[in-house]
Order: sequence, then structure tokens, then C-alpha cells
Amino acid sequence: MQAPSAKTVEISDYGLLGDCQGSALVSRDGSIDWWCPPRFDAPSIFSRLLDHDTGHWTIRPTGDYTVTRRYLPGTMVLETEFQCDSGDLLLTDALALGPGERGHEVGHNSAHMLLRQVGVTRGRVEVTVEVAPRPEYGLITPNFVQTTTGWSISGGANRLTLTAGVSLVVEDGSLGGTFTLEAGEATVFALHHRDAVVPPPPATDGASELENTIAAWRSWSEIHQGYRGAYREQVHRSALVLQTLTYSPTGAVVAAPTTSLPEEPGGSANWDYRFGWLRDGSLTLKALWVAACPDEAHRFFDWITMSAGALGEGHLQIMFGVGGEHNLTEHELGHLAGYAESRPVRVGNDAWDQKQLDVLGEVFECAWVLREQLGELPAETRDFLVAVGDKAAETWQERDSGIWEGREGTRDYVTSKLMCWVALDRALKLADRLGAAQKVPVWERERDRVRDAILEKGWDSSVKAFTGAFGSEHLDAGVLLMPIMGFLPADDDRILATLDAIERELTTGNLIQRWTGSGDEGAFIICSYWLDTARAMAGEPERAREIFEAVTGYANDLGLLSEEINIRDGSLIGNFPQGLSHIGLINAAWAITQAEDAQAGQA
Repeated sequence: MQAPSAKTVEISDYGLLGDCQGSALVSRDGSIDWWCPPRFDAPSIFSRLLDHDTGHWTIRPTGDYTVTRRYLPGTMVLETEFQCDSGDLLLTDALALGPGERGHEVGHNSAHMLLRQVGVTRGRVEVTVEVAPRPEYGLITPNFVQTTTGWSISGGANRLTLTAGVSLVVEDGSLGGTFTLEAGEATVFALHHRDAVVPPPPATDGASELENTIAAWRSWSEIHQGYRGAYREQVHRSALVLQTLTYSPTGAVVAAPTTSLPEEPGGSANWDYRFGWLRDGSLTLKALWVAACPDEAHRFFDWITMSAGALGEGHLQIMFGVGGEHNLTEHELGHLAGYAESRPVRVGNDAWDQKQLDVLGEVFECAWVLREQLGELPAETRDFLVAVGDKAAETWQERDSGIWEGREGTRDYVTSKLMCWVALDRALKLADRLGAAQKVPVWERERDRVRDAILEKGWDSSVKAFTGAFGSEHLDAGVLLMPIMGFLPADDDRILATLDAIERELTTGNLIQRWTGSGDEGAFIICSYWLDTARAMAGEPERAREIFEAVTGYANDLGLLSEEINIRDGSLIGNFPQGLSHIGLINAAWAITQAEDAQAGQA
């Protein structure tokens, strides 16, 4: 492999670093091409991911090399090994966790500091370093001032402090240089971010910070080893990914740490996913519970209820900023070329203002998943949940934008009606806990009405399947949630017919597109895992394993999954890594485990 050029880096070539407040992506070539401190949705310091000229930090051999890489066991600390003719170079990358943080405390006081240790394990290697910060998505070329321990870097509202054990020089708005290491020699770089009003940090011992971060991740992993089902290794890695995507100060889980990685390379379906979706809430909680992360599940539910506030006349918002922010108004960054020339690049997401009725069911399903552990609910949580139940009863007949957040108008989506049924069904089951006995007659009446409507208008006898919307013949993979949410048993003839129709019409191999007529759009990974889960629930674990292994096989060498898979060439596309894909993996693995246990019990 030669030194990297301006050629677009494949999404699968990136590894994820995180400090449970923000994240970074590092390529196989040792280039950090994405970093948005101090939190997931902050403006970037490095964003070559979206435009080659908007910042990166590269450490690599000067000459040619081949690469292998891996996460240190039980951590999100990445080792990249470069094999050169003259020797082997080992690069260890991490985002620092807080001093002494262990177990459930990891990420509460992260320093917003990139750590990069480079050493030679064999022979002698010349190393090239280039540090090119470009704050605010590439708008700013900063100033560099040399200090006794490294460099002070300033521009806009950002201040960076680089601690380096080698000499670097400023050229064309970047710090760079080369140096040579012999076998057994190593050096550590530390790049700390702070706001302009914050005083500079004390001198950093990068090696100690790296040791602390490794120990912190392993302390978290050690108390999350309860999963004993199928595909244990993949489930544990996915749990680490979900923890990395968790904003520790609040418990919010972001959908992905990136913005505008395209659903179709070269296309315009490029969205910002650095927010927490209530709409994915119950699936997230189930995955956290399966992966033995109950404390994280509780914190996520608390974030949902506290962020939503009082539910008034309007609709329940589907997503919030990680701090609970409601206004996520979208705008375009016209100066960025976009990943693989995919424009526009967007910051913010106007889906925050869409009406999506399914979110009502998601919230109540969250409460149902945690019902045995919630204890005495605070008054404000009870009031909020009662209001959600009332909203489902009042609005289930309305049209909405649906779970896929289409911007072409509203429809009577079957999945939205399904989740309103879930809201009312769970509200009835929790009515005593909510002190809402007086609501039961209305909730029960509307639950039965929405069920009847789905069975009558959602089923299309000519298609022999539940379709995407009332009055439509188009299939939609969202209806795979029907057995998962308990609306009908997975072995019901109508569900089995729907599974067959979706496999026949929406599937390429084992990859499922979202709806009929989606053309060249990628296959959404979560949809394949939904099918996998439904097949397992229907008593078909062999078929479920076949789907699981085929889909999970598209993960990169680090076990990371994006939002979608390109059905033409099998490449990962969409925002990366995608939390919902890893959530689907965990839940599907557990469904397979339960199905196989059931079969064994009947033998």
C-alpha cells in the first residue's frame, strides 16, 4: 500500500474511537479524518471524511506497507500494524477517558483528547506525521505556536494543545515531519481540545493516559459479560459500540457519530445522525438489556422522559440533541464537497419537526421493557406516560411521515398504526402503575379499534401480505415489527405470508430494501435483522442463522456496521457506524438463542 492520495476512502476502511461524549474515525492508513469535540454533534476539527481539504491527522510509515488492525480486547482502543520491508510499526489510537473512571462511570469526565502511540516492534521504520486541524468543518486554518512540550493551536472558538515527543515544523497550515524509530522505541502524541475561554491543560503524560483508557474500557467490559447466547463475540463488540455512541453525561444514544455519509453514493439523501432518536428507543433498550447493560438502559429511558418535557397539544418529537435540545433545524454546508461528491452536506436534521406517530409506541415499549426495574415512578414520568397514552388514543387515525422519515408527504402508514396499538396495549398493562384506572375504557376501546383497522386495511389479499400503508399494494419492511412487537404471533399465517412476500420482493440475497420501488437504494441492515428476528420467532432458527451470518458478514474487519449495504457491490454505505444496525444484531442473536433453546426443550 502506498501513501494515501485524494481518492475517497471506503467507509469500511474506518475504525471508531470514542470517549462516551464524542468520537473519531481513523482510516487504515492511520489518518484521523473525523473528530467533533467536545460532543458528537459539535463542529469538526478534522473532516476529511467529507472533503479532502478540511482537516486530518496522519501517522504512517513513509514508504510502502501492508496493514492489519484490531481492537484491544474489551476496549475501543485501536491497534494498527503497518508491515514494511524495513520493519513493523504499531500505531495505538484512543480517545482518552477520564482519570480513574471505571465501570459505569466511564465517559463522565472525558478530557476530549486524542492519544496516538507509535512504536516499532521489528527493524527500523521512518514515520511520517501530518497534523492539519481545520475547525468548524474546514472553515478555519489555525495558528501554530511552539511551546516547551509541543504546540498551541488556535482558531475561532477552538484551542488545541499538541504534546509531541518529536520535532515538527509548520508548513501550509499544517504541522508535519518525519522521524525514525528502532525496534523497542515508541513515542506518544496527545491532542487536547478545549473552548477558547478554558485555560490550557497541564502537561500531559500520554502513555499514562493511554494506560488509564485501556483499563477504563476493560473495567466497563468486565461488568457487562452476562450475555451467554449465540454469537457472543459479535454481541459484545456491538455492546461496546453502543456504549461508545452513548453521551455519558445524559445517557442519550446517538444513531451514528457522522453526518451526510450518503444512502446512495453521489446522491442527495445525506442526513445528520448525531442525535438521539426516541423512535429507536425500545429496540435500543432491548439490545442494552440483552447485552447485560441494564444501567445504561435506565439512563437512556430517563433521558427520554426528561428531554420530552410536558406533552401538550403538539406531537411528541421523535429525536433530541444529546443534551435534550429540541430545535435541531437543518442547514447545508455548501463549502464541503461531500463524501464521494455526495451533496449536500447537512448539519441538523429537519426530521425533528415531523409528526411520526410510531414514537408513541416506542416510548411505552421502553417503559414495558423496564417494567420490573422502574420501581416507583416519579409523578412527572407517570404524567408523561399517561399523556402519551392519551395522545395515541386521540391521534392514531391521523396520517404521518412514517418511520422512514419521508419528506414527500403524509400517509396512513401501517407501522405507525402498529406502534399506536403498542402504546395503548402497554398503557393498559401499566395502567395500575400509572394511577390511570380511569383511562382504561378509552384506551381499551381505541386499542381494539386500531387493531381492527390494521387487520382490515393493512392486509392486502391480492399481495397476500401486510403492506406499507392503508390502500397501498407496496410492501414495506417496517411491517416486520408486527411479530416483534407482539401484534400477531410470528407463526400466524398472515405474518408468515408477509415474511415470504418481503423475502421475494424486497430481498437481494439476504439484504432487504425498505420498500417496493426503492430502486438502487441500499439495503437497510436493520431490516435484514428484523427479518432474522421474525424467522427465529416463527420457529425457524436455521433460516435465522443463515440470514444473520450473511448480513453480519458485511461488517468490516473491526466488526463495525454502517446503516446500509450497497446491493450492487456489497460495500458499506450510509452513516457509520450505525447504532441501529448493531442494535439489530444484538436483538437478532438473542432471538436465535431463544428459538434454539425452545427447540432443544421440545426435543
